[in-house]
Amino acid sequence: MISHKLKTLEELVRLRAELGKSGRTLVFTNGCFDLLHVGHVRMLHRARSLGDVLVVAINSDRSVREIKGPARPVMPEAERAEILSALEPVDFVVVFDEATPEAVIDLLVPDVLAKGADWSSDSIVGRERVEGSGGRVCRIPLAEGVSTTDIIQRVLERFG
Repeated sequence: MISHKLKTLEELVRLRAELGKSGRTLVFTNGCFDLLHVGHVRMLHRARSLGDVLVVAINSDRSVREIKGPARPVMPEAERAEILSALEPVDFVVVFDEATPEAVIDLLVPDVLAKGADWSSDSIVGRERVEGSGGRVCRIPLAEGVSTTDIIQRVLERFG
């Protein structure tokens, strides 16, 4: 486990204060990241290019079940966090237990909030907080035909 990248929210709040003092840009994104795929990797690279430090917040197992249903996540949060931590563009990973990252965003107030373009601007959680603090929201184009749901469906069709 690349444990130095996995942080508590309290650790990230302290880090955020240090970044602000040094003028470095914090980019934030979030998601379930269940069954990491090329679309995730491309999005994380794009997000990282928008600033100096990329924080990835992942839904806890409990919140993934709340959002996606009882059959998800396929991979437990500790494994999802470890895989994300191993990726070069990811500087820090935090796990959150709520259905949305609103509380995390309110505490960190990132300079850039990056989400996939499948989210409309009005539906991006934390948009108002980030923009109201002088930050920006970036919608990142998705990789065509790639999603965790599609991968699960293909596996079930071929092997189910």
